[in-house]
Amino acid sequence: MSKPIFVLNGPNLNMLGKREPGIYGGKTLADVEQECAAVAAELGLTVEFRQSNHEGVLIDWMHEAGERASAVAINAGAFTHTSIALHDAIKAISVPVVELHISNVHAREEFRHHSMIAPACKGIICGFGTQSYVLALHALKTTIA
Repeated sequence: MSKPIFVLNGPNLNMLGKREPGIYGGKTLADVEQECAAVAAELGLTVEFRQSNHEGVLIDWMHEAGERASAVAINAGAFTHTSIALHDAIKAISVPVVELHISNVHAREEFRHHSMIAPACKGIICGFGTQSYVLALHALKTTIA
């Protein structure tokens, strides 16, 4: 496949492996990136894996994905629940976007139950630990095939 899948990560995901391991597990974001690259290769895909704590950077990457990517998997972190701007950026591009979360956001605090970006996405995967990334890649493979 000529165009990569962008795997975008939002705020605090750089702290994986250190931040609340009882919720997010012990793998680091670098571990997740390696796993995504390996799974992508098995699926005949390539991934560009990125992380930012800044909303505007994620929006810029979403715009870039509209030009350079075949699809996007995004773990927007807390921006999931607050960012109308990210919702609008997803709506502005024509490639499929899957929202993903490591934890089951619906089994957590009430404020995590609503996603501002979900209505703009093709689908949502949550609650499977870092395997949510792998599941998102499989879902996007079938979507773009």
